Amino acid sequence: MKLVTVETMRAVDHEAIVNRGIPGPELMENAGRGIAERIRDDILGDPDSVRIAVFCGKGNNGGDGFVVGRYLHQYGCEVTMFFPSPVEKLSDDARLNHGRAAEKGVTLRPVESIEQLPGNLDFDYIIDAVFGTGFSGAPRGLLGELIESMNRPGIPIIAVDCPSGLDVDTGRAEGAVVRADHTFTLGLPKFGQYYSPGRELCGPVKVVPIGIPDDVIDGFAIRDNLITADMVASFLPERRPDGHKGDFGRLFILAGSTGLTGAATLAATASVRSGLGLVTVGCPRTLNPVLETKLTEAMTWPLPDVAGKGVLALRGLGEINRKSGECDAVVIGPGIGRHHETRELIARLIGKLDKPAIIDADGLNAFENNHAALAGDHPAGLVLTPHPSEFARLIDEPKLPRDIFGQYDLVRRYARTYDAVIVYKGSPTVVVAPDGALYLNPTGNDGMASGGTGDVLSGIIGSFLAQGMAPLEGAVAAVHLHGLAGDLAAAEYGRRALMAGDLIEFLPDAFEFIEALD
Repeated sequence: MKLVTVETMRAVDHEAIVNRGIPGPELMENAGRGIAERIRDDILGDPDSVRIAVFCGKGNNGGDGFVVGRYLHQYGCEVTMFFPSPVEKLSDDARLNHGRAAEKGVTLRPVESIEQLPGNLDFDYIIDAVFGTGFSGAPRGLLGELIESMNRPGIPIIAVDCPSGLDVDTGRAEGAVVRADHTFTLGLPKFGQYYSPGRELCGPVKVVPIGIPDDVIDGFAIRDNLITADMVASFLPERRPDGHKGDFGRLFILAGSTGLTGAATLAATASVRSGLGLVTVGCPRTLNPVLETKLTEAMTWPLPDVAGKGVLALRGLGEINRKSGECDAVVIGPGIGRHHETRELIARLIGKLDKPAIIDADGLNAFENNHAALAGDHPAGLVLTPHPSEFARLIDEPKLPRDIFGQYDLVRRYARTYDAVIVYKGSPTVVVAPDGALYLNPTGNDGMASGGTGDVLSGIIGSFLAQGMAPLEGAVAAVHLHGLAGDLAAAEYGRRALMAGDLIEFLPDAFEFIEALD
């Protein structure tokens, strides 16, 4: 599903209305009816006698609200509409739908001062249609007071398009902002609905089509996408009922150093939990007994280390190349350490690999001040998984831009430079293809800000690539399932208590949810 900024959504609407001749009131009717239907079906169940307050602004978001309220009234709800503007000051389309609501007998109450609002909002639900996605700045005066009034009683709030007061490009709010329990956004999802605090202020976001033709959206060549469960379901490879372990991929994970064998363990275990047939962990020889004890489903491959220090030595390069050639994909980096010989080993290895590879953690740090070793064509496929600090070490820029769109521009540039899919880890994580296409992941939570969760992700990506998925599709599917497993684990254990191993525990449930959609 395409993901847009406010400017792009405005341009799409303009194209549909002005150049395609779709009347604005028709789009507003589609929007309001669509949201009302979703409220009825997804939230209310039985709408009869449900008491609903609708707060409508003077612009088109308010117009959408008048339509939503009119349909909910028709479905049997007891609807009262509050609008903080004289009727003559409503936008043309909002005024039209105010009149239609009045004709249907909906209760309409103008509010010119906060004193005119009932002191006790005795309703089952509140619908927020005061400000739309074009709003920026801080709500002032009566409008700010209305927002605070909506938040105060603890009544569930449903936002039309976005919570009023939210900047849906940045996900921030400069003043009073509605704290919604549900958001029904119109046409296409917007970036700021997935950045904190916007993500939390929106609650679950559902997209409601408003009748804009697909070819209108396609005409804008939008490169940004929201990862959806349906998308992931379509990417997962089919499994042969008569398949054996050799049919489901062989993965080689180059990982581990003294004190960091847990990273290798997590990556290997996650890869097996993701449908992989066989995994081998290449580790420093002195640590092999440790990993033999920790790993049951994975094999180990002891490799030369540096004077018994528990770090991989350069002289193991030939053996690693041979072992990589026997596998379908390679993961490089979990817990591998930063010894200078290990760094040199990784830099030389990348130039010789003819299998899809994932470079993570200290594997990425091996290319600090050695960007040339990473640049160039990688015909077998390369996935890099940096968080912002690791990404900063991979590029020539001394500082990352403070704004997220500036960071994304850099990630796009270096995805092209390195001919790699870049998984830019954060909240939210995005996946960027070498051609600049961006995929934002809506799953995951702050409980995943814990050591080892990145190693779990590397194992899942490696598993998918070894099973034959293309690097982009494998990375997109992996980040979504990784976040979904984190959400399921948090629902069971709470976010505060979450640890990396919990994600592996809940991967089967995440797969079950996704595969049920296919």
